[in-house]
Amino acid sequence: MGLFDGLRRGHDVQFDSGHAATNAIELTKRRAQISLTKQDAATGHLRVNLSWRMRTSDIGGPQRESLLRHPLRALKPPEVVGHSQSMVNVDLDLGCLYELQDGTKGVVQPLGGYFGDVNAAPYVKLSGDDRFGSGSGETMYINLDHRDNIKRLLVFVYIYDQTPAFDRTHASVTLYPSSGPRIEIHLDERQPQARSCAVVMIEKIKNDEIIVRREAKFVYGFQAELDRLYGWGLQWGRGYKTKVER
Repeated sequence: MGLFDGLRRGHDVQFDSGHAATNAIELTKRRAQISLTKQDAATGHLRVNLSWRMRTSDIGGPQRESLLRHPLRALKPPEVVGHSQSMVNVDLDLGCLYELQDGTKGVVQPLGGYFGDVNAAPYVKLSGDDRFGSGSGETMYINLDHRDNIKRLLVFVYIYDQTPAFDRTHASVTLYPSSGPRIEIHLDERQPQARSCAVVMIEKIKNDEIIVRREAKFVYGFQAELDRLYGWGLQWGRGYKTKVER
């Protein structure tokens, strides 16, 4: 997918309700949009969760192929073999570009410590920064009781350490409305050079309806490139995280 692929949107597609076994709706290319208002879920706190894990096919795969070509490598101690593999410790971050009805624009993200506020503008708060892809992942809260103040929110994911590795991860973003089924967006497209991905747009449209639309647009740069793609108009500079220990 190129940088500007998929910018043209077709007609809205109606889709099935959540599966009875999982109580979930998956947004896909063909079924890309849902109305929280029509689901009676446009109030309360909308929880947004990012989780990821390494692709199992990539763990041990290169080593098995290498042993077929070089059988003597099987005699190496396991720790030596482990250090010879090209493994990447992926640090995916969850962020949100916001635009309020009064024209205020900004970002909520771990980088720079912009964790936001759920009870005051921008009505978006990031609960923390998961550096290691734990089971709980990263979570963001959006206060839809203040939906009249919100114009649009772009939830995005980026790789902090600048190592392109979206093709090595199974990443997904799940939205948990105050009522009704959860909404899932899986980032399972192979994009080996991408460093950021616009995942989902939450937008207030005509008749004060709140809709959730799948974007899943991968870009090769970071927040500034997402900004240009969606016309946010912010000024960006280099940022860093403080070091942490496991």
